[in-house]
Amino acid sequence: MTSYKHAQIGYLMLVVTLIVLVFFTWVYITARAEPPSVDSGTNLLVTAVMALILFILASFTMLTVSIDENYLRIKFGYGVFQKKFPLNEIISATSVKNHWYYGWGTTFWLWPKMWIYNISGLDAVEVVMRNGVVYRIGTDDQGGLENAIRRTINS
Repeated sequence: MTSYKHAQIGYLMLVVTLIVLVFFTWVYITARAEPPSVDSGTNLLVTAVMALILFILASFTMLTVSIDENYLRIKFGYGVFQKKFPLNEIISATSVKNHWYYGWGTTFWLWPKMWIYNISGLDAVEVVMRNGVVYRIGTDDQGGLENAIRRTINS
């Protein structure tokens, strides 16, 4: 049973992904329209790199956070990039504001030492684990996520 589930959409990443898709489509059509020669037409390696770039960009268009009986789970996009935190290892959850230069996606900072999982905006919930590792999970439902974590770790 899931006690909390929320998905945040990264609209900027959606726009960037669509712009890159349009650009790659234009490049692909332009390459196919050239007169036949040794260097004209599509290239399998270039097509594969384009597809990989689009796949990675599309992976960071949504961040889903859920809490079940045992874990706090985060999942980017369709689930290629995901992480789970055992609830019995979490000692605190606090609402925080990230600095703009922390960036989006999955980021590691040395000072202060922490992992950041963020898709959009600056609001986050800071989760401190028993081993001292700090994680910041970006969300547009800061109060709801913080309360859900506190409820489950205190029960």
